[in-house]
Amino acid sequence: MKQVFYELRGVLPPEHVTVDDEILKAHGYSNNSYHSNGIPNIVVFPSSTEEVVSIVKIANTYAVPIIPYSGGTSLEGHFSAPQGGICISFSEHMNAVTAFHPQDMDIVVQPGVSWEILNETIKQHSLFFPVDPGPEACIGGMVATGCSGTNAVRWGTIREWVLSLTVVLPDGQVVKTRQRPRKSSAGYDLTRLYIGSEGTLGVIVEATLKLTVLPENTTVAVCDFPTILQAAAVVPDLIQAGVQIGAVELLDELMMKAVRLANPSLGHTENPTLFFKFSGSKPKIEHEINVVSEIVKKHNGGSFRYAKTEKEKEELWEGRKICLWSATLLRKNTTVWTTDVVVPVSYLPKLMDETKQDLESSFLIAPIVGHVGDGNFHVLILFDPSKPEEITEAKRINKNLLERAICMEGSITGEHGIGAGKREYLRSELGDATVDLMKTIKMAIDPKNIMNPMKVLPDD
Repeated sequence: MKQVFYELRGVLPPEHVTVDDEILKAHGYSNNSYHSNGIPNIVVFPSSTEEVVSIVKIANTYAVPIIPYSGGTSLEGHFSAPQGGICISFSEHMNAVTAFHPQDMDIVVQPGVSWEILNETIKQHSLFFPVDPGPEACIGGMVATGCSGTNAVRWGTIREWVLSLTVVLPDGQVVKTRQRPRKSSAGYDLTRLYIGSEGTLGVIVEATLKLTVLPENTTVAVCDFPTILQAAAVVPDLIQAGVQIGAVELLDELMMKAVRLANPSLGHTENPTLFFKFSGSKPKIEHEINVVSEIVKKHNGGSFRYAKTEKEKEELWEGRKICLWSATLLRKNTTVWTTDVVVPVSYLPKLMDETKQDLESSFLIAPIVGHVGDGNFHVLILFDPSKPEEITEAKRINKNLLERAICMEGSITGEHGIGAGKREYLRSELGDATVDLMKTIKMAIDPKNIMNPMKVLPDD
């Protein structure tokens, strides 16, 4: 590894190659993820695609693992380094917009650009990029994990918003997956191959993204329910009613308790609560609010409150914005294991009800939050990793949840990805033939297995 270090310093400015212990730890360990399985030997900070090519060629020569890193917000151990290796960090020097085509409503960005800064940049042109995962997430990691967020029910996942990718292959070749038009039927869809590949097939160095027009108006509403089953039952009815809702978020009573602990002035009850987002023209929004209000009544919903001013909008949605960090107030000095499953919306009430029953029988605290408009939700398991019995129980809760989702024709991850945390369940969801085909693709592109090893694909 010493020779690798010196060769890297020969192709990058010396200050862009480091073995500082604190930096190594920051690029391999996360407080947001239980799956922290090792740190890299070296962290590099490239400034261009050419520098990434040089880094990858050195790693390929010595068969050293490569771990791409952008925002560091992923939750399934994606940037952990179980075999050590070289972490390529993009947010420092490869965080620029390289081309912007407002008339075509697309933009070309480097992997270290955050989605929040991207939206601030294009807002003046009345455009926006609708994919909204966690704060500080960057485009490289968002593409690599196939992410989505609260807007997915209306706007789709990141798969619908990537036109083209530029990727450095394990041998140092640079590939652009396609050109810039909105549609193409030319050849294999390599863009989709790399979306969700989690750094295992190459290093993404540039992405061409679709944009859309900023909604004319937006507002939000909230409604509480006696049970999580009744709240979840609203979702299939919304879909069947043809409501193009902007977002539908569900927080169970434990999560609402956490929100009240964080900010009691918001005035929420400690009941399962749906948060709605509406967008479009004022007549369209008014119509959808009327339709939704009738649907929630059918399912025994409580007070249906919707925002009439910008201030009210911010206050109503604040409960959803703060819920994830608020969950830690339910039990201090614990680690959070954030799960992620998705099922067809017709199965959602059943899955949430069975999961709630399982959690109520557990001695661990585990609130639920979900992007339920597309059947996706998370359980945040609070546990003490120093206590073996709590680790065992957290694993049991996670295992049961994933297996229930598979049995209901769902997926073990709707937006977080597989990473290191869910590899063992991939065959159960997809079957041997599908996983073996993925392994064939992996070995054809990365025969030395240097690209983010021990992620996505199971060992067996």
